[in-house]
Amino acid sequence: MPELKLILAFIIYTIIMKTIIAATDYAELAENAVDYAAAAIARQNNYRLVLFNSFTIPIHVMSKAVSAKDVQDLLDENKVLLEAKALLLAQQYGIEVLPLTTFSFVADAIKELIAKYVPELIVMGMEEKTLEQELLGNMTTSVIKKLHIPVLAVPAKAKYRGLKKVLFSCDLVHGISGQLLERIKEIALITQAEVEILLVNETVEELKEKGADPNVLRHIDEGLEGIDYYYKNIKSDSIIRGIADEIKRIDADLLIMAPQQYGFWSSIVHRSKTRIMASGLNIPLLSFPI
Repeated sequence: MPELKLILAFIIYTIIMKTIIAATDYAELAENAVDYAAAAIARQNNYRLVLFNSFTIPIHVMSKAVSAKDVQDLLDENKVLLEAKALLLAQQYGIEVLPLTTFSFVADAIKELIAKYVPELIVMGMEEKTLEQELLGNMTTSVIKKLHIPVLAVPAKAKYRGLKKVLFSCDLVHGISGQLLERIKEIALITQAEVEILLVNETVEELKEKGADPNVLRHIDEGLEGIDYYYKNIKSDSIIRGIADEIKRIDADLLIMAPQQYGFWSSIVHRSKTRIMASGLNIPLLSFPI
């Protein structure tokens, strides 16, 4: 009976314990994102961190004739490395870290992890902006586009030093989900951050003329009641430039966007403004799906 109670307690704990997933390939960019996930999210919210690595055989090894034992040795070495990293994170931040390594494509592995752990969000590193990335995106922007789960894209220069200013660039025409407002409120309450709700090129009156729900502002006010927030309207010949300028002006620590709300998939090369913003930021971008 005692053993059964322990098993039941473990199952209940596993279900209740909220989880985030951070992906790493041990490169500096990914490791920075993992540290941000541990410091800013797992520790602040008492979440479990699933430290994920998708193992790939190095090119110089693939070019040689290798045995099954050689491949297994590489897998074992990678597992030990990931476990050591997980132990250091757990000790440094006082959190639970679960190391998981797979021998599959990143996108496929992440889908499996999402189904198993139902995480609050995925954390990944974000490469610096390049022309190729603007047009085609990268692994992180692909995850933002394809997975219906919040994704935190962390650029190389972003270090967690607390959140004082959060910029939420929103689309009132298409409405804002109550779930998104709940998450923004949760972030603000935990960090005591001030939230700026940014409207680019459109005043409330102009939005109403375009068919925006007249009750949407009341919906936002009710959803964010109890935190420090305000609205800001700016005029710019480019939405992306307008958001980027506002990030600098208020010295924002986090940008929040909801790409599907914007209908951002309709430019001449089918590029997403969220993807472009993610590849050109020095602060993390938290992307929420509908």
